[in-house]
Amino acid sequence: MNIVTTIARLLLGLLFVAAGLMAFVMTAPMPEPGLAGAFNDAFVRSHYAMFVGAAQLVLGVLLLVDRFVPVALIVLAAFLYNSFAFHATMLPVGLPVAAIVALLWFAVSWSYRRAFAALFTARPETDGAHVAKPSASTTA
Repeated sequence: MNIVTTIARLLLGLLFVAAGLMAFVMTAPMPEPGLAGAFNDAFVRSHYAMFVGAAQLVLGVLLLVDRFVPVALIVLAAFLYNSFAFHATMLPVGLPVAAIVALLWFAVSWSYRRAFAALFTARPETDGAHVAKPSASTTA
C-alpha cells in the first residue's frame, strides 16, 4: 500500500471518528436555514444521530487500525451517498466538503478494488445448495 493510500485512509478514519463522536458530544444542532435545519433538528432530537454516529465511529476506527477496511469502505459509501443527497437537496454549500471526502474514499477504495470484484459480478458463484441452476434439458 503506498503512502497516498495510507494518508487518505488515516484522514478518512479521523474524519469519521470525529463525525461519530460529534453525535454524542453535541447537544443541539447548529441552526441552519430552511429544510436543512428542520432535518438536522429531527435527526438530533429523535436520537437517530447517535445510531449513525456510533456506526461512523466504529467505521472510522476500523480505517485507523487498518482492519476490515473493505467492509468499512462499503458501509461508508452509503454515508457518502447520503451526504451528497443532503447537500445537493438541502444545503448545497456543503457539497465541496462531501466531494473532498468522496475523493479520499476513492483514493482508499482503489487499492482495495480486488476485494470488491465479486460484488460487481452479474451472476456470482454460490455454494449451489440453495440456487437452482438450469439443467441441460431446459436450455435446449
